[in-house]
Amino acid sequence: VKLLLATDQVEADSKGEYGQTPLWWAARNGHEAVVKLLLATGEVEVDLKNSRYGQTPLSLAAENGHEAVIKLLLATGQVEIDSKDEYGRTPLWWAAKNGHEAVIKLLLATGQVEADSKD
Repeated sequence: VKLLLATDQVEADSKGEYGQTPLWWAARNGHEAVVKLLLATGEVEVDLKNSRYGQTPLSLAAENGHEAVIKLLLATGQVEIDSKDEYGRTPLWWAAKNGHEAVIKLLLATGQVEADSKD
């Protein structure tokens, strides 16, 4: 990824069929190093929702328990921590549904989530 980004022949924020970006996929799959590289370009829309279900990279990282990725995304200051997807589900909801306690604590510690939000 680092070599590709260095060529200036790829778009760090290119979108797939449903609006998924490289950051979206890296966050979903817990690829911390790739998330760091993409964020470092300054060319990615950190809080972009995909067009299929409206999930953000933060939501996907929370759903899959990727604490390190969540910390990177939060550190940008460019994410809506309580963002809702197409079904009204927030990153906190996804973390709770899947039992990711460390992620729940991390999100609650921001003071920017509505803990009793309903989907």
